[in-house]
Amino acid sequence: MANTFHERDEYVEQAYFFRTYRERLDDGFAAQEILETVSQEILSTTRLPMALEFMNSELMLHGKISGAMAQLSHYFTPFQHQLIAKAELDRAKFDMRLALEILEKEAEYLAQEETSPQGLFLYQFECISRNRIGYQDGLKAIANDPMFNKDWGQWITKIRESLGIVEFSELVFGRSQFRVQEICKQPEHRDYTPRFAVLFGVQEGRIAKANQGRDPLYMFAALQRHLGYPKVPHLKKKRHQQLDPLAEQRFQLLETRLKILEAEVSGKFDLSEYYVDPDKGSVPKFSEEPGFPDQPEQS
Repeated sequence: MANTFHERDEYVEQAYFFRTYRERLDDGFAAQEILETVSQEILSTTRLPMALEFMNSELMLHGKISGAMAQLSHYFTPFQHQLIAKAELDRAKFDMRLALEILEKEAEYLAQEETSPQGLFLYQFECISRNRIGYQDGLKAIANDPMFNKDWGQWITKIRESLGIVEFSELVFGRSQFRVQEICKQPEHRDYTPRFAVLFGVQEGRIAKANQGRDPLYMFAALQRHLGYPKVPHLKKKRHQQLDPLAEQRFQLLETRLKILEAEVSGKFDLSEYYVDPDKGSVPKFSEEPGFPDQPEQS
């Protein structure tokens, strides 16, 4: 297990904060009110309450919390700041509630006893891939995460230039122990030793090789199934909801009335459409009560 940036208590409380912040935003609470109340709920033995107080003061001054997270770089990671900053843009396509849920799941993963830089990197990379946050800025933020050592930072910086030219599955396979084993099986390379750091294990490499030429999301799903890596939250498409038949009938009636009013205002209203047909001897009368068929009025 790799050494984490914070103690477990910090990640547990961070997960609670991000979840509570998201849920209370859905309930209609103001962001300032949420920060004030949640800071009283967090364990005082952690450093999060002090961070929330500073975030609240920045929110009152500038209307955003991402600036406070950037200044608290000793507590919040560049990836956390990047997500919130993207969500707080004036014309943001990235939803704040989704950003908070992503950070909540990340904190829950880091609070577990068994965490790894492989799992964290693949989770963060899938986040920027699914939500189109931007590979250049996103990978730069990931590379500066305290969870990753020098070898990880150099490799993440290097793949920023390779994405789009080389498949991501090939990049993972190229730095895996599974690739080393495949080369050592060849008689002429039994003593092969890689000149670079091996960052991924046998299982990650095997899954990456099996998904070459496919959608990267299939590889992420396979890693989650086989290795228990955290799943990335994403916005669910809302199903098309059909109108109630009675409501739809009302809308049709209103649309007809509106057309008559527009024709009357423009002077194009033709009253002859509503004359009595002498052959039938009856005047059609339409009911406005939805749910009942229209019955002609008997003469």
